[in-house]
Amino acid sequence: MIEYEFWNLTIDRTKSRSAVCRMLTDAAEYQGWELDRLRKDGTGQRTVTLRRKIIRMRSTL
Repeated sequence: MIEYEFWNLTIDRTKSRSAVCRMLTDAAEYQGWELDRLRKDGTGQRTVTLRRKIIRMRSTL
């Protein structure tokens, strides 16, 4: 069974679309996060959920 850890972000509406895209791309490229959900409410505030796999080491004995 695959386990994930989640990171919930709230991004203010004053951030440009390109700045948000750049931030999410950096998180994916350098930290291993992938986009799970992105919601934008009526006021323009974005709620982002990122996830990444949890890798568990098993004993070889």
